[in-house]
Amino acid sequence: MLQKGVIKHLTSLSAAVISAALLAQGAQAAPLIVKFAGQNPPDHHATIAMNGFAKEVGEKTQGRIQVKVYPANQLGDYSLVYEELIRGTIEMAAISFPSQFDNRMDLIYVQGYTSSYKQVAKVYDPNGWFFKKMDEFNKELGVKLLGMYLEGMVGMGTTKELREPLNPKIDKGVLLRIPNMDVFKTALEGAHFRTISIPFADVYQSIQTGVCDGDTGYSIVAAYTALGDVLKHWYNYNKNTECLGIMISGKLWEKLSAADKKILQAAAAKMAANSIKTAEANDMKYLDLMRKKGIKVHMYTPKELKPIMDAFASTWGKLDETKGKDLMAEFKTEMKKITDSTK
Repeated sequence: MLQKGVIKHLTSLSAAVISAALLAQGAQAAPLIVKFAGQNPPDHHATIAMNGFAKEVGEKTQGRIQVKVYPANQLGDYSLVYEELIRGTIEMAAISFPSQFDNRMDLIYVQGYTSSYKQVAKVYDPNGWFFKKMDEFNKELGVKLLGMYLEGMVGMGTTKELREPLNPKIDKGVLLRIPNMDVFKTALEGAHFRTISIPFADVYQSIQTGVCDGDTGYSIVAAYTALGDVLKHWYNYNKNTECLGIMISGKLWEKLSAADKKILQAAAAKMAANSIKTAEANDMKYLDLMRKKGIKVHMYTPKELKPIMDAFASTWGKLDETKGKDLMAEFKTEMKKITDSTK
C-alpha cells in the first residue's frame, strides 16, 4: 500500500513538473507583437510593402515576431506616431520625417540634389553618407532608421502655364503653394518662383479658389490623387523626393537579439530597395493618367533640367544657419560625388 502511495505521489509530482515546464515553455514562446504605423491608405504601394515586410519578418522569425500593420494614420498622424516611437508605445512606423523634432531632418526635402531614380538609389543606400546622417539624427531622439522608402519624385502642378519653366532668372508668373519649410522657400524663390505657405489640408480649395496657382509639395501620385481635378499643367522637374522613413523605436531595438535585428534590417533594406522600382513605375503610370485626364505634362531631360537644378543648389548656403554650416558643407560634397558618378 505504501509503495502504491509513493508511486501515485511521484506520478502526480511528475505530471505537475511536466505541466509547469510546458507552461514556462509556452510563456517563453509568446510572440512579440509589433505595431507598424503607416500614413497611407490600405491599397497604397507603401502599405502593400509594409504588409510584405510583416509577412517576411513573421516567416523569418518563425512567428516569434508578429508585425501588425496600421495604415491610414490609424495610430495618429506622423508627428504623433514619432512621439510614440520615442516613448516606445508604438514599435515601428513608415512615415514622413518629422522635422519639428530636429530641423536637420529637412535635409530629405532639399531641392535640386537628385533628379533621377538612379541617383536616389545611391542617396538612399544604407551604407551611404545621406542615410547615415538621417540615422544619426533619429538615433539622437531615440529612434532607429532601418530604411528609406521612396514614394515618388516631386514636380510642380499648376493651373497656369509657367513662363520659361527652365529659366531660373525670370519670374514664372504664378504663385505656388509650398510646405512651410525653408528648404522649399529659399530654393524656389532663388529660382524666381513666387511662393506662399498653405496648410496641407487647404491646398485643394486654395488652388480651386485662386488663392494660389499651384503646388510643389506633392509627388506625382499624390498630385494626381489629391489635386487632379484642379490642375491643368504638370512640370516634371524631379527636383526632390517624397520619402518615408522605415523606423523602429530605440527602446525595442535595444532589446532585440542580434539575429532578430539582422532579420528586421534585411527586410527593411529589401522594402526600401524595391520602393525605387515601384516609385518609378507608379510615376510613369500616373503621368499617363494625368495626360488622359487632360493635364498637360511637361517632360524634361536631365540636361534640360540642369540650369534650374543648379539654381536650386546655389541657394543651399542659405540653409547654413538652420541646418549647420558643417552639415551643409558635407552635404554639398557628398551630393556632388553622387551627381558626378551618375552622369
